[in-house]
Amino acid sequence: MEENFEHPVYDKNTIEFVTVANEFCILLESSGKISKMDFIERAQKLLPLLYLKASLLPKVENEFEGEIEKFVGEGDWEYIRTAVLEKMGANDEYLEVFDDGMRDSDEPIVASISENFADIYQDLKDFLTSYRIASVEIMNDALWDLNTNFHQYWGQSIVNSLRAIHYLLAHPEKLEDDLNEQGPSSLDRLDMSQSIFSQRQQQWGDEEE
Repeated sequence: MEENFEHPVYDKNTIEFVTVANEFCILLESSGKISKMDFIERAQKLLPLLYLKASLLPKVENEFEGEIEKFVGEGDWEYIRTAVLEKMGANDEYLEVFDDGMRDSDEPIVASISENFADIYQDLKDFLTSYRIASVEIMNDALWDLNTNFHQYWGQSIVNSLRAIHYLLAHPEKLEDDLNEQGPSSLDRLDMSQSIFSQRQQQWGDEEE
């Protein structure tokens, strides 16, 4: 594939999506540094923007055979899930109304904002990491993979999470401020030695030497 700036990976909509996706990833990675209300309010603003920008992404066809390389591992996913869970506390779970399982059950389906966010983060971070490699072929297939997963998986996760977050902000009396009663963070018990965060810190250290 010839590298040129007319390619869809350099399209205005792609660049704008990269900016918003990066902001969302930063929000999740730094959730422990901000208040619960600040986190929820930022998520409320970023989620619809993320959905809009994803829906405007240009369509491409994959070039490579097989799956594109993934960078976010199970440990990274669990780190983000745990960080968001600790931030949301008792407000993490919500009742899901758009779940195929409801047709076969009389019981309500309980969903989790932290799991939704970790799923969204995984696809966004994989795409952003591939995009930074700056190989048009890799960027192209990462964009194809991102588009596919948006329509099949995490696009719905955005919509579901936004509904739950909107409810909390519209009914602030439902917000439970349980942060002051929280004990040691569960994040301290996670093995992050093979995580994308640890690898990035090692790369930064190598670059400084």
